[in-house]
Amino acid sequence: MSDPTEPTPAPGTPTPSPTPRIDRSSGEVESPAGSARLPGARRDGYTRLPTGPVGIEPVVVSGPDADDPTGRTAWAPAETEMVVDDARLAPWALLAAIVALGASFFVGWGLPVGVVAIIASIMSLRRPVESRGMGRWALVLGLTATVYSLGWLVWAGMQFERLG
Repeated sequence: MSDPTEPTPAPGTPTPSPTPRIDRSSGEVESPAGSARLPGARRDGYTRLPTGPVGIEPVVVSGPDADDPTGRTAWAPAETEMVVDDARLAPWALLAAIVALGASFFVGWGLPVGVVAIIASIMSLRRPVESRGMGRWALVLGLTATVYSLGWLVWAGMQFERLG
């Protein structure tokens, strides 16, 4: 039954819900050993933050002894293996592409030179010592020369069909 000293709520207003009451466990329930932890609570003895510094151990490298007084090494490249390839392919590919492009403006017979320029430019782009910019220009100009030459050859083939 309600208390007569409390004011009655106005019609249409929600009635406040009673405060929930939590009963304590009876003496028959056993508590777990130690104290129960809440989720996210620190574990016993944990004092370092998860982002604390981590000790760094030195890295041990194995290999030939740098302090060897005899100065002899276990392996050294032979003199024949130390040949440096000074032949550059990119300038030759660019020269071939320019010649092929010049020829393809007038006739279709610049096609083989354009194909050679494309192959040489691709080979130069795969080599680490070549000029990347020169190799790219050779590739673009070689492809352009090949397309122009093919256009001339297709046009010439259509002219022969018309005559026959």
